[in-house]
Amino acid sequence: MFRHRGKNRTYFHNLKLASLLSFVAGTVNIVGVLSIKILTTNITGHFAFFSEEVVLKDYYAAVVYLLFIGCFLLGAFCSSLLVEFVSGFRKIRSHLIPLLIEICILGFIGLSADLKITISQNIIACLLLFAMGLQNSLVTRVSQSVVRTTHLTGIFTDLGIEMSKLFFYRKGIVYNHLKKSIILKIVIVLCFFSGGVTGGFIYEILYIKTLLFSVGLLFFIIWYDRILYKYYVLKRKLR
Repeated sequence: MFRHRGKNRTYFHNLKLASLLSFVAGTVNIVGVLSIKILTTNITGHFAFFSEEVVLKDYYAAVVYLLFIGCFLLGAFCSSLLVEFVSGFRKIRSHLIPLLIEICILGFIGLSADLKITISQNIIACLLLFAMGLQNSLVTRVSQSVVRTTHLTGIFTDLGIEMSKLFFYRKGIVYNHLKKSIILKIVIVLCFFSGGVTGGFIYEILYIKTLLFSVGLLFFIIWYDRILYKYYVLKRKLR
């Protein structure tokens, strides 16, 4: 799911990657909205709020929104930097470091209440945006820009374009490619939505600790990827 690159990467690798991590992103997004009333998986809205605060001359609030934007960017930068650096070491899985950092961030925030650590809403937002920047950058690199899991604006744009092309390409290789791409994007949307709904119900019971549910999913993804890799290695040896 993470290890296959270039020609070795198949449509089903991207499908599994998209479904699992978009579900995680949907869960993190709803927790951010319900707990601190801030969107934590994308920065489109934050640019609008930043512009509004500049117009209103509330420069402190404008700087806060600029900080949110910067944290997402920093997360994406760090993820790519780590993958590039770690890929030089064969014994270390390059995707593992960004995922473990994301797990640590979500786990820290989720356990903050139990640990009696007071974290301001703005700091929580910055940490979650950084974590989602990590995830989105990792998924984008691994899938070669085919999959993005933390926001849906670009997904819906591409979906609309591809659906319109179905009126002109109704058979052949182009049609099959369009159909697969549309299915992939619909899966991302549905899993993001499912993650949000599931996270919302869990939040009514666990509150901010709902993030620990996302942590569990990420550990499952790491475990599943490792098991899948061992299966393929064994399969090659038996040939």
